[in-house]
Amino acid sequence: MGMTITEKIIAAHTDLEEVHAGQFVYAEVDICLGNDITAPIAIEQFETLGLKHVLNPDTIVLVPDHFTPNKDIKSAQNAKVLRAFAQKHQIKNYFEVGRVGIEHVLLPEKGIVVPGDLVIGADSHTCTYGAMGIFSTGVGSTDIAACFATGKVWLKVPETIKFSFQGKLKEWVSGKDLILYTIGKIGVDGARYKAMEFGGPVIEALSMDDRLAMCNMAIEAGAKNGIIEPDSCTEEYINSRAKRAYKFYSSDDNCSYSDIHTYDVSNLSPQVALPNLPENVCPVEDVSDIKIDQVVIGSCTNGRISDLRIAAQILKGRKIHPSIRLIILPGTQDVYLEALKEGLIEIFINAEGAVSTPTCGPCLGGHMGVLAEGERALSTTNRNFAGRMGHPKSEIYLCNPAVAAASSITGKITHPERIV
Repeated sequence: MGMTITEKIIAAHTDLEEVHAGQFVYAEVDICLGNDITAPIAIEQFETLGLKHVLNPDTIVLVPDHFTPNKDIKSAQNAKVLRAFAQKHQIKNYFEVGRVGIEHVLLPEKGIVVPGDLVIGADSHTCTYGAMGIFSTGVGSTDIAACFATGKVWLKVPETIKFSFQGKLKEWVSGKDLILYTIGKIGVDGARYKAMEFGGPVIEALSMDDRLAMCNMAIEAGAKNGIIEPDSCTEEYINSRAKRAYKFYSSDDNCSYSDIHTYDVSNLSPQVALPNLPENVCPVEDVSDIKIDQVVIGSCTNGRISDLRIAAQILKGRKIHPSIRLIILPGTQDVYLEALKEGLIEIFINAEGAVSTPTCGPCLGGHMGVLAEGERALSTTNRNFAGRMGHPKSEIYLCNPAVAAASSITGKITHPERIV
């Protein structure tokens, strides 16, 4: 029997010729990632065990992005722990404020993760990198501590669900809408501990930014990882960025899938996920005129330059609604700089939006946009659980950047075609 792309990548990181779903393996890790919330726990465990040296500092990446610039004493202490550990162990891939970006935007941009890699991160959205033909998954902080010491991770090979998207997307519909639609179809536990393999002509036509947005939210369906077979789009994206040699894998024709879903998305509208689960999805037309208080454009899902371009296209020459707070968070310093060069930041500020330095910020209710009781946010982030962005009695609606920008102008959830 053949292997899926996920199985092939895992097998290539063991001493086995092949692996299959349900098998337990001890696999070599190419990149081990931690941030300012999760890495301090891993570092504490590492040091509690009396370990003096990491196995390979070049495989470790530390990104203080969740509460930076530091919002309080505790977040400053956490960042200090990362800084000291990086200095002690000569970890070159430590990104200080001013160089930092949101981790899952930063690592692909810098070419730190490359096709064929096996990547683990103490952050659930580590699954983002599957867009580049990488097996990447979120793990616990203790798994990261073990990887610091051994360079390996213990895991069970997941079953794979194949998702094939047919047709051609309409204007204002993006990768974010495809993944929201998919989660709406299968539910937040519909791919529990499985690989979500995305393919079909619609995926082949997607940009890398849209692919990254899709794989980013595989975890919202409970998946172990999301993945897309690399192609010419992948080659174009990674060729000038890669810091290491890379390899393209693809699924065998005779591989085994636990299920196959085929969707014709030719008539798909922009999607909106209603509180309090990402599976509560409907077309934007069904929720038009719901009033909102805050709009957030950014995060590891939709903080890339193409997302800001779409938002700027809609906001140019317009003002946000007087009752709205619009917060825009470029995913990295490079994204921020490119947005400056293209005049996008000027558009946002002229529209009376607030532009932040790169940070996860409001996505997890950290800072830079925490909600008060009864407030309602429309956000390009990836989760809308009760209390996720602030008060337990606030509400979060998820959408793509075009819907977010259009809605910030009207003060209520709005299809972009009503503005442009």
